[in-house]
Amino acid sequence: MKKIALTMIFAGATLMAAGNGQALYAKCAGCHGQDGKTKALGKSNPIAGLPADTIVKDLEGYKAGTLNKHGMGGVMKGQAAALSADDMKALADYISKLGK
Repeated sequence: MKKIALTMIFAGATLMAAGNGQALYAKCAGCHGQDGKTKALGKSNPIAGLPADTIVKDLEGYKAGTLNKHGMGGVMKGQAAALSADDMKALADYISKLGK
């Protein structure tokens, strides 16, 4: 049982390290919804289907603390803080395909 649990943890970490957009999106779904069509905290526009380059640009702005769309800059800065450039690209690619 212990071996199975460790394998699952390692597999999950490997997916995250590989920049798996779907795995990374799990952190976003609480506010944006599983399908990306929810207005986060009732403030933001839905993100499903946005162009990937727009999403990357926004995530970079949030991470840098220079973007504050809909007053969500502080919340999103915390969410984007740990994302690498590869993570942002993988996440943006996944979100851009939601709802299609």
